[in-house]
Amino acid sequence: MFVIASCQLMVVLDITIVNIALPHIQTALGFSTESLSWVVSAYTLTFGGLLLLGGRTGDILGRRRVFITGVLVFGLASLLGGFAQNAGQLLAARALQGVGGAVASPTALALITTTFREGPARNRAFGVFAAVSAGGGAIGLLAGGMLVEWLDWRWVLFVNVPIALVIALLAARVIRESERHPGHFDFAGALTGTLGMVSLVYGFIRAAQDGWRDPLTLTSFGTAVVLLGSFLLIERRSRQPITPLHMFADRNRSGTYGIMLFLACAIFGMFFFLTLFVQNVLDFSPIQAGLAFLPVSVVVAVGAGITAHLLPKFGPKPFMVLGALSAATGLGWLTRTDIHSTYLGSVLGPILFFALGMGMQFVSLTLMALSNVPDRESGAASGLLNTTQQVGGSLGLSILVTVFGTASRNEAEEQVPAFLATARPGQLLMFERTNRLPDPWGDEVLTAGVSAAFVVAALFTLVGALIALFAIQVRPADLERLQGNHVPAGR
Repeated sequence: MFVIASCQLMVVLDITIVNIALPHIQTALGFSTESLSWVVSAYTLTFGGLLLLGGRTGDILGRRRVFITGVLVFGLASLLGGFAQNAGQLLAARALQGVGGAVASPTALALITTTFREGPARNRAFGVFAAVSAGGGAIGLLAGGMLVEWLDWRWVLFVNVPIALVIALLAARVIRESERHPGHFDFAGALTGTLGMVSLVYGFIRAAQDGWRDPLTLTSFGTAVVLLGSFLLIERRSRQPITPLHMFADRNRSGTYGIMLFLACAIFGMFFFLTLFVQNVLDFSPIQAGLAFLPVSVVVAVGAGITAHLLPKFGPKPFMVLGALSAATGLGWLTRTDIHSTYLGSVLGPILFFALGMGMQFVSLTLMALSNVPDRESGAASGLLNTTQQVGGSLGLSILVTVFGTASRNEAEEQVPAFLATARPGQLLMFERTNRLPDPWGDEVLTAGVSAAFVVAALFTLVGALIALFAIQVRPADLERLQGNHVPAGR
């Protein structure tokens, strides 16, 4: 259990541990704010896009073997990313990390079923796995802050290397190999689906930098349409599809996936832009930034606990709606931030509202995603929810980056005359070299873009509330039947 939980912790915290380092990565490797989002998306797109294929690989080739391979790939990618000398090298390493995580994470969850007997032992193992998955984000925030402030941003990647080696060595000794199950690898589906999403995300980020009429922007969107269309055709005709499309036939389940998609859009955007805001505008140190986000993890846990306690009485639908509205309230409040904002006055309250909404949503969405699912397909249903979260977060972040780019450019055009009227010769020279406004004009530009992104993020959560209100049809009386089919998602 220690080996399995350690692997899941390593994979889960990698998103938040890198988030805290984003401003330092931007400075060190010369990312623009728009292209910086690829440091997150390169990992989440490959992780989410290949997650179901990774689980299938473990079933076919043996879970211990595949688990160890995934852990070692993750460790190697972390080592390469830590030594990256330019943006391209780092993004390639982050994508490879996603491949390793997509192989290791679902196999780790599956190993619980083959290692622990059904009953109390397996239930406790699932509880540990879920606790690690939920707590990994908070640990990553604090660990990322300490590593960046005390050592260097590269250590948020280097730290994975010894952990991966220890996990791989222990796994070879203490985990039994599982029985192999004959099956088919849906490589075509995995490839077209993942590359289609990469093209779509690239199109949005390219539009943020070069406009919607840029030839490469239009080409990216066209390529995405072709690849994603091919993905749907492949999945419909495949004997063992990586994404069972019939899962979407159930109204409640398809609505649940839709809510998760839009919620993930908001979650990834909130953490990305607020990390930049508190470090660049509020001048928080990396450790202070990590501590600033810790209340989110606490309130998520509280919201999830309250929701789990009240679900038998009210059913999941009210918590889906209220959770989305609470998250929208927090994001709407964040749109009021400016260069004079403070953490206690303008940030803490909104993120607590947002976190409470997330806690309500996660419990309800996991339960609904696994309702009416046969045991043989529970892994696919759980994996599909996880995939929706990762891919939706990447897509949403790319859209919000586009909004940020447009708003910040417009604000910059308004700030340039004021800057030129009062700038010193040294500031003018730096502006000519970098084409970036110095502070406080630069802070005004960043804040305007961040506020605009939060407006759209709030709209994402409102769409989730509408889906919950009109698509989800479940009564409290149905809850016992739903819980009978519940298997931990391992998100």
